[in-house]
Amino acid sequence: MAIRKFKPGDWVKIKGSDSAPKMEIIKYLTKKDPLMGSVNKDIYVECVYYNNGKRCTKTAHQDRLVKLREVGGFYKP
Repeated sequence: MAIRKFKPGDWVKIKGSDSAPKMEIIKYLTKKDPLMGSVNKDIYVECVYYNNGKRCTKTAHQDRLVKLREVGGFYKP
């Protein structure tokens, strides 16, 4: 079982991408590994962000995300 790095409500951004939007963590997802058959509960997170006023969701691996110090502001770049 992996360690959870974030909690719901944390603000994150994809590592190494300056153009990536600020996203808010919604929840951790349960995914089944097709090769091993094991269930991963603490690795993938569902995030929400806004693009031109439209709500978008993204599923990402927690190791690809970095926590932001500045919080809030969906419409701030």
